[in-house]
Amino acid sequence: MCHDNVRDGAVTTTIPTDLNNCYGYDCNNDLEYGMQENYDYYNNCKLRERNQGLFTADQNVKGTTAKYTRQNPNGNRYGYECPEERDYYPYWQPSPWRDIAVMTNNARMCPYYQQESANVKSKWACVVPSGYLKENINSRTPVVPTNKRDCEYILYPEDDENGERGVWREFPSHNIPPPECHETEWTRDNHLGNGKGGYPNVYNWTIPDDIIHEHCVLRMRYNISTGEFDGWDPNVNSTLNSNGNEPSTLDIHTRLGFSSREEAAARGYVYEQNPVVEIFDEFTEDGKDFGLELAINTNQYGRVFQDRSHSFAIRKRPESLQSARIYNFNVRGKRGNIVQVYPAVEYDFVPNTLRLSKDDYVHIQWTGSNTNPNNNDGQGLAGTDRSNLVLLGEQVYTEGENSNPYEPYNKYGHLGLNTPMHLDNVTFLGLNQQDLINLAVLNPNQFRGELSELDDAGTYFDLGPRKTTENGHYHFMCTRNNNFSNRSQKGKILTVEQIISGAAIGWNGGNLTIDGLAGIHVERDTLDDLYKFQMEVWAAKQGEAAMHQIGRQISVGTGYASDYVVLHPQQKVTQDDKTFTMKIKVTHPTTEDIAVYRSNADTFSSWHRVSAVKQGDSVLFETQEGGVYVVRTESDVAAIVGIVLGCLAAIIIIVGTVIYFRRHPDKWNRVTHSCSRAKKSTQSKV
Repeated sequence: MCHDNVRDGAVTTTIPTDLNNCYGYDCNNDLEYGMQENYDYYNNCKLRERNQGLFTADQNVKGTTAKYTRQNPNGNRYGYECPEERDYYPYWQPSPWRDIAVMTNNARMCPYYQQESANVKSKWACVVPSGYLKENINSRTPVVPTNKRDCEYILYPEDDENGERGVWREFPSHNIPPPECHETEWTRDNHLGNGKGGYPNVYNWTIPDDIIHEHCVLRMRYNISTGEFDGWDPNVNSTLNSNGNEPSTLDIHTRLGFSSREEAAARGYVYEQNPVVEIFDEFTEDGKDFGLELAINTNQYGRVFQDRSHSFAIRKRPESLQSARIYNFNVRGKRGNIVQVYPAVEYDFVPNTLRLSKDDYVHIQWTGSNTNPNNNDGQGLAGTDRSNLVLLGEQVYTEGENSNPYEPYNKYGHLGLNTPMHLDNVTFLGLNQQDLINLAVLNPNQFRGELSELDDAGTYFDLGPRKTTENGHYHFMCTRNNNFSNRSQKGKILTVEQIISGAAIGWNGGNLTIDGLAGIHVERDTLDDLYKFQMEVWAAKQGEAAMHQIGRQISVGTGYASDYVVLHPQQKVTQDDKTFTMKIKVTHPTTEDIAVYRSNADTFSSWHRVSAVKQGDSVLFETQEGGVYVVRTESDVAAIVGIVLGCLAAIIIIVGTVIYFRRHPDKWNRVTHSCSRAKKSTQSKV
């Protein structure tokens, strides 16, 4: 969300709803308080009729407006957010939030989420007369209807005898693309989003060019559904079903194997607060039933957590960087040991490992703080967050020749060390010496004073976008946050010669392109799982060098019509016999016939031809797998000569072994059939 009044504020006190407590009776513009949604948005919510068709279990929802929900039955307030909008997605009323992405364990819901998003779908709401709203500002019952008939029935006498009526108004969509939607990545419960391998799951957001604003904020919601009942069943969430909100009417007996709803309820198996269940049909010790109380809070049956960012600015690219690929590089976490910072984490660089191509740009920036709790462990002035970046000391082991064809050989630093490298004659991404000094001591934000632990540096550091001009593996550390309490704030950047790009694509389909040189298009329902696709483009000399390292060479075609395109994963990823489309640009124009070939990017053990069609300056083909692909030229003369020689060799063999073929006529038939097809097989065009 971006808005001129979005701000962080100077205190942690919740922004008031009583205008008398705001400067100039204007809470929207009182800079003392942080604000995201505004005053008018919240008032509309607290006076608007809530959706009474939503499942509320046995919660005592204490009001009938949209600030009361099953998860928020007491109508508790957090800033100016609307609890009903927070708890349910997609929402049916206008909202200032724009959707970036939806990750779900059920990707088949993606079409629904995308078509219902306010990015693409307008929403209807009742706009009431301003005087009517002010007069009822303290009402404990809804005064803003959620249907056309009741809205237009409102008549409020304003300036003339006819009065002013409520208006049932259409609020247009945000007119931006629907959110990206795909499967979630696996994560262990309550482990702070860490996925397989122990690294945090991330979503890479490419910021659209048309968002330019100085005051933006990001919200991440975790809408956690429950498996105990079907939340999409109209009998659970429906105003047409008078019993829809009765927990005892939900079908639990079928799922648990009871013969009837009554039998399940008699033994305590109903959706209610802390139910006592009889898990045995008969229990006769001392003639008493055996009941176990389940620690269940029904406001948690499907609930929402959320994180919100501080405000930030999205600024226009400099003209010189309009076509550049820029990677953002930040710091996450906060001062303190893991107990003190929970549910956040200790300091770390983000991304912890960044892989990019030479000539890409990296924008190194981060925000510290002066308002951390004073008792949190850490180096430097109590209550402050600061970070810097210096290369680690030289590696303490030796390596043989690197057999990986797409990793550079030169490495700087060792992640196992806690000692920085001296930076007298050292390179890092090709940055100049002044940039290295700025990263180490936070120039120009270091205001002299205490330098060794950066206490007098400003909270925000911005190196600005920098072009990477050298390949290498660079390991680095923060010198301040590296003691027992805040361990090992370290990271790694890998810069390589080839062009790289990646995307997560699953059941909902998607695209991955790389600078117009290559790309894939995956239709919906082609994949049955989420895959992390990565594409690389190698120049011809890189591909040949990679093959040479393992004693291979390309054995098909006569010349290059494209660069090498490497796509991971290399194994078959599609369902059944389905395919996805791959496109490669013909970067070396030729008048000769061309063909697409595929091999394995690790072994180059064999090449096989892929059926393809030419479209403009590119070739398109269907495939089920990644690998290394290249478009090669094919000479008609060479192809014809090869086939003629093949047929002549077959004739010589036939003359020399005439007795054999008389005894095995089926073998003769195969040879003559092959030669008869020689003309057809010279058609080597794509």
